[in-house]
Amino acid sequence: MPKMKTKKALAKRVRVTGAGNLKRHSAYTSHLAPRKTTKQKRHLRKASLVSKSDMKRVETLLVK
Repeated sequence: MPKMKTKKALAKRVRVTGAGNLKRHSAYTSHLAPRKTTKQKRHLRKASLVSKSDMKRVETLLVK
C-alpha cells in the first residue's frame, strides 16, 4: 500500500503550535466585508485553534 500524501491545501492553511495544537485563521473575513461590523471584522482577524472535535479528521489529512 502506498504512503498517504499530505493534503497541501490544508497544510497551507494550518500551522502546528509548540504544544502540538493546530492554529487556523477565521472564516467569513474576505467576502462581503463592508456589511460586517468593525467589531466582527476585528475579532475575525485573530487566529484560533482547531476544535477538538475536528482534530482527528484534520490530522489524518496532514499525515504527520
